[in-house]
Amino acid sequence: MNYARFLTALSAARKPSPIRLLTELMQKSPPSLISLAGGAPNPNTFPFKTAKITIEDGTAIEFGEDLMKRALQYSASAGIPELLSWLKKFQTSLHKPHTAQFSPAQGQMDVCVTTGSQEGLCKVFEMLINPGDNVLLDAPAYPGTLAALRPLGCNIIGVGSDQYGVIPDSLRAALSRWRPEDAQNPERQTPKFLYTVPNGSNPTGTSLTYERKKEIYELARKYDFLIIEDDPYYFLQFNKPWAPTFLSMDTDGRVIRTDSFSKILSSGLRIGFITGPKPLIDQIVLHIQVSTMHTSTFTQLLIAQLLQQWGEEGFLKHVDRVITFYKEQRDAMLAAADKWLKGLAEWHVPVAGMFLWIKIKGISDTKQLIMEKALQKEVLLVPGDAFNIDNSKPSSYVRASFSLSSPEQMNQAFQRLAELIKESL
Repeated sequence: MNYARFLTALSAARKPSPIRLLTELMQKSPPSLISLAGGAPNPNTFPFKTAKITIEDGTAIEFGEDLMKRALQYSASAGIPELLSWLKKFQTSLHKPHTAQFSPAQGQMDVCVTTGSQEGLCKVFEMLINPGDNVLLDAPAYPGTLAALRPLGCNIIGVGSDQYGVIPDSLRAALSRWRPEDAQNPERQTPKFLYTVPNGSNPTGTSLTYERKKEIYELARKYDFLIIEDDPYYFLQFNKPWAPTFLSMDTDGRVIRTDSFSKILSSGLRIGFITGPKPLIDQIVLHIQVSTMHTSTFTQLLIAQLLQQWGEEGFLKHVDRVITFYKEQRDAMLAAADKWLKGLAEWHVPVAGMFLWIKIKGISDTKQLIMEKALQKEVLLVPGDAFNIDNSKPSSYVRASFSLSSPEQMNQAFQRLAELIKESL
């Protein structure tokens, strides 16, 4: 892989921060080292001394004074060592990527911690996109992704999807304006990457099949583009075995995978992580050094202690409990949809995530329906145009989330929606 051709001039120009390098060196040094080099504040001046966090099984994670001093201090930009070590072993065990050699000597793959996966995605986009670059996007798409891409001045090429995710023939059609050999010609500007949410996609709830992933990966090899596998709902897949990931089939080092703990441990703690080719992860870390500097040390230590206490088996048992909850929520929403919306709308059963993507029959634009009339009925959904690459185009879809509402609330909401649709036809 020639990663240099994917990097922006800005990203390629980044150099390591000497102060950040010293911070990381100090953390690896023996206690006998006397350092006058740091610019870190003295933690004895901080007002927080100890903490105790009780987890769901009644056990506790405790921060004594020494650990609290570390938790409140600066740390390495890529992540604290114990969390990185756990994540690297976990990714190897879970995905078994062909390129998963995490030692610097072999160093084909690496992991870094980010302040939620959204920060990681923004840094990936800024690393790869020059104004005028072509990028491929699984459409419709999460508005946060579109908001991150649009200011970068790239040409967003939508790729059609259905209930099984990205349609390979739609991807081939989008690529048909180029020849595979054009990837070696900078003037032809072949797409730099395909961005996709392969499981429980927001907003559609669709999930890519393994067969489609294989086709898509071969197209990525043929046209030499990267795959950004944004997978925040990976741990909310309702059926087992889970489909193999793009990372698991990556033989070239062309997959950048973003993961998140937001949906299963905490959305407010803001912990995500990126797995990908080491040269690209290194560039992301250089950006972290001069922006956020690092994800909260306290948050990282809390998560690391929890994961070490649970182990991989305990973590996956927790995931199973979360899946059971969301599967019951999904089933409650589907029951409400079957009761009130049959004949008025159509939908596919999501096999992951927390969203139901509903097409309203006989209504070509749901924006006014939702943003004005639905509020009067005291029911709120998201109109489909919010997820269009060109959001000036109307949409007959709405997105409903089954994450927070009770089954009774879902039933009442869809009853109100049904009344609204009937009044609008």
